[in-house]
Amino acid sequence: MQEIEVHETVWITARDGTRLAAKLWLPRDVPRGGLPAILEHIPYRRRDNKAVRDHQIHAWFAAHGYASMRVDMRGSGDSEGVLTDEYLPREMDDGHDILAWIAAQGWSNGRVGLFGLSWGGFNGLQLAALQPPQVGAVVTVCSSDDRYSDDVHYMGGCLLTDNLSWASNMFAFNSLPPDPEVVGEGWRATWMERLEGSGLWLREWLRHQHRDAYWMSGSVSEDYSAIRVPVMATSGWRDGYTNPVFRLMQNLDVPRRGIIGPWGHKYPHQGGPGPAIDFLGECILWWDRWLKGIENGIDEEPMIRAWMMAPSSPLTPTSPGRWVAEDVWPSPRVRETALWLTADGWLQTESGDRNPQPLSISSPLSVGLFAGKWCSYAEDTDLPWDQRQEDGGALLFDTAPLEEEFEILGAPRAELELSVDRPVAMVAVRLCDVAPTDRSARVSFGILNLCHHAGHEAPERLEPGRRYRVSVDLNNIAQRFAAGHRIRLAVSSSYWPLAWPAPQPARITVHPENSRLILPERPNRPEDEALRPFGPARMAEAPQTTLIAPHDRRWTVRLDLGTNRVVQDIINNDETYRLDAHDLEVQRQAHESYSYAGNDYATVRGDVEQRRRLSRPGWQVETVTRTTLTATEDAFLIRATLDAYEGEARVFARSWDETVPRDLV
Repeated sequence: MQEIEVHETVWITARDGTRLAAKLWLPRDVPRGGLPAILEHIPYRRRDNKAVRDHQIHAWFAAHGYASMRVDMRGSGDSEGVLTDEYLPREMDDGHDILAWIAAQGWSNGRVGLFGLSWGGFNGLQLAALQPPQVGAVVTVCSSDDRYSDDVHYMGGCLLTDNLSWASNMFAFNSLPPDPEVVGEGWRATWMERLEGSGLWLREWLRHQHRDAYWMSGSVSEDYSAIRVPVMATSGWRDGYTNPVFRLMQNLDVPRRGIIGPWGHKYPHQGGPGPAIDFLGECILWWDRWLKGIENGIDEEPMIRAWMMAPSSPLTPTSPGRWVAEDVWPSPRVRETALWLTADGWLQTESGDRNPQPLSISSPLSVGLFAGKWCSYAEDTDLPWDQRQEDGGALLFDTAPLEEEFEILGAPRAELELSVDRPVAMVAVRLCDVAPTDRSARVSFGILNLCHHAGHEAPERLEPGRRYRVSVDLNNIAQRFAAGHRIRLAVSSSYWPLAWPAPQPARITVHPENSRLILPERPNRPEDEALRPFGPARMAEAPQTTLIAPHDRRWTVRLDLGTNRVVQDIINNDETYRLDAHDLEVQRQAHESYSYAGNDYATVRGDVEQRRRLSRPGWQVETVTRTTLTATEDAFLIRATLDAYEGEARVFARSWDETVPRDLV
């Protein structure tokens, strides 16, 4: 590895004069002709919130012969301006300007790789699709090609409560000021501009309840052919963004590679539970091949590498399994196996009685309390628990105990013939692995707003009593079902609080004679035993920090038998620490609460509060954001407050009281 130098703050001026703050890691010895560069452009504050993670990644890239840069998005961190939403045209313009700036530097050879997790993974794909001449390759992690169908906002046309959680997170991020040590006395004016101008993003996201032009903008699935550079896409089975990896492999027409491990919403060298890998080493192989032209064989490896999950206890999450691979996707080796539903609760390989008794369910709101988060970070608290706690409010269909092991890779789907008694209703489908002890582990799930059964662009009210044929896509997964285990399909009419329920409780009637579960069966591949090992995680040494208080993660479900009120209570406080180089203390506390009373849909409620504090001797700022979401049958109701403090004095306060009409959600 090479010696490196770090440029703490570099300024890049965008076309409208706004200055963007960046941090740059360079090899100490730059060869004649310059180096290729790696760019990560995100709003998560390079100097405090992500300072440790950024250095571990970008210093590693620099030590392996790359100029590596982390840019604070306009309106975030130390950059000027105001950030008003995700993936705006201005963000893409800034990306072009940053690329042009990099190419003009003496240390640059004009070739750039786009890199990032989540937001940075999104905008890497989006910027590549605009075909700037400097971009030579992309590494996108835990991101999406479709902002409506596979993002934190909606799933299957249903409103996710992660939408509220994420909007509240950005509400808090956008409330923080730049660092006076970097920007000088103007920091306070910039802070006030952000507090006044960033706005309540949740309101905008709720205004677009169907797949319209708002979501299509920035969705590279609208034209995969626009991406003309090699792409490596990565995610984890506990993450919310596994499906896009498979779609990118299927639809891109460039050199491409997908890695899906057992992780949550994290970089794979930091991922858990389960084996973290030398992800940064894989990135170096990708950059070396496509930015430096080194023939290292990475383009000859299988297109898909996936961790085949083995049965494990949902109460003590681990990730037993093995790596498997497919040379192309879709793989001709993976075949569809159909299991038919029967009126007596079985899944079987042949269709049963042609005129069986239909089965119906109107699920209690408790189905979903143990589902974990849509987008898990694979903490012990945010993963799904034993599904027997959910199954009492669902229709269950089981196979007989398996005579031999059975493996799947891909997206299961449930093809159901059903009717409902309401004009707006949803269905939730869970695929579970049931052990001989009867404990049930969720393998995958899917939800569908039944008004969207024909598509997400123009949903229609349902006709009560009419039979509909619907297809519910479950998330992609690789899973081994062991001999002696049973495969279970669970069907419910709600999945709160993972998804917001319909306006009124609905009863779903399933007609089993025309309903089946389709599983992507994958036979063993002997070549998997000879796959190149990834190796253990490696990264640069972290900058010096001092721990002040450990993290606090708690997830509880409370039922008050006196009031019949149920609350899912989530404490997610990061560790409080001091960045020793800046003498800067960083604190983040978050509390989320999702509740209802008496199975009354009018009482469903989500509350999120975040506190963020930055301090050093002589300077302290703190912001407190609170957001509450409730709903009537006709509208979503948002109540929010923002308070900002400098020292002990409150210097800013604002409240919001918003109503957004419901539109078949």
